[in-house]
Amino acid sequence: MSAIADNADGPVEIVKVLFTLYPGYNTLDVTGPLEILNRALHNSKDASSKAFECQFVGPAAAMTSTHGLTIKADMDYEDANEEIEDFDVVIVPGGDGVLDVLKNKSEPLKFLKSYVDLQEKNPERERTVLAVSSGSLILGELGALEGLAATTHPDYYIKLETICQDAATRDLSMRTDVMEERYVVNNARFDLGEKPEDNPYIIKKSRGVSNTEQGRRKSIARKGSNAFRDSRRRESIARRASMPLGGMRVITTGGVTAGLDASLYLVGSLVSHESALEVARVMQYTWVKGVTVDAIDV
Repeated sequence: MSAIADNADGPVEIVKVLFTLYPGYNTLDVTGPLEILNRALHNSKDASSKAFECQFVGPAAAMTSTHGLTIKADMDYEDANEEIEDFDVVIVPGGDGVLDVLKNKSEPLKFLKSYVDLQEKNPERERTVLAVSSGSLILGELGALEGLAATTHPDYYIKLETICQDAATRDLSMRTDVMEERYVVNNARFDLGEKPEDNPYIIKKSRGVSNTEQGRRKSIARKGSNAFRDSRRRESIARRASMPLGGMRVITTGGVTAGLDASLYLVGSLVSHESALEVARVMQYTWVKGVTVDAIDV
């Protein structure tokens, strides 16, 4: 984690999160995860034990959503690149503006490319990218989903498949397994146990198998998440480095409200499962869990 704060029980880890804004982002894709992450505590009885610190980056001083919500950016993309090593989590919202980002090859494409490159060069750090709804199209265009599984808003399944297929052809790389799921997690971290095939939080997919052979499908895996801090063994950096994108955790979600579910998964994996359940309880929200595709033994 990138920051430490003190409370009555001693130092607590603060996860630094960056929302990558652009004109025409979807309001709930940002405000939903923001609400959940800002409510997450290391200690439910200590309001000072906040687990996440959220910031916004945009190509202008303020960015307006498709619904008219304007958010002031804390920094522009040039400044964000100078501080790129500080961010533990980068969130990519979807929205009508995604198509303009793809058409114009504009931010956050360049920033995300730098973030992925950073992880591949330095896999010792645990980093996460969360793309909400159609935000996954940006990751697909970047090539960041090659060899991974992903999902998106149901209206964009075919477009995501096309974008990922074109990227794989361009980069001579593996294709993306587009799945019909609430959210999909790649390169997760938890104790896989002696028999990974028996782990309820993982489904194994054959890398290098085309979408045509695998098909877009519903997973039969049980749903769930485990907190990284609850694992009993130290993570193998060499194992992480051998995974796609240097072991970066890559999460993509389905429709707009699925960003809430994936954010709860993020709280569960970076803080604790109990913290995620408490946030859901306070918000009176029913957590619909997604699936984990491949993971690292810690």
